[in-house]
Amino acid sequence: MKALLQRVSSASVSVAGEGVGAIGVGLLVLLGLDRGDDQPGAQRMIERILAYRLFADSEGRMNRSVADINGGVLLVSQFTLSADTRKGLRPGFSDAMPPGEARPLYEYVLAELKQRHPQVAAGVFGADMQVSLTNDGPVTFLLESG
Repeated sequence: MKALLQRVSSASVSVAGEGVGAIGVGLLVLLGLDRGDDQPGAQRMIERILAYRLFADSEGRMNRSVADINGGVLLVSQFTLSADTRKGLRPGFSDAMPPGEARPLYEYVLAELKQRHPQVAAGVFGADMQVSLTNDGPVTFLLESG
């Protein structure tokens, strides 16, 4: 499981021109699910997402989490994070979780985030989405399970 965290001033996602999710200050989380990922691993990733310190404290140091600042979380499924890009000129997706298995795990992550954090929005699993963001910093981190 991979979660690409982007600290944002704002972010939104739309499908076919319709806005489906938006946040102000917070995290855009692009979530890639790999074969073998499961709910216990998802629980650990959710804890890391909510507790990862990438917002400035009063001294300007990255010491505060999205939970600490009461920021938003925008969750977007992104199977391309599971691509094997080590060789050649075309990504391989044999490590990506098949959509039929990934959808329930993505929905589980979304439901758990909504239960644990007051401001959560999301894209639409498997849809062709347009994501807009203002990356603050820029600050971007890739969290990987394992």
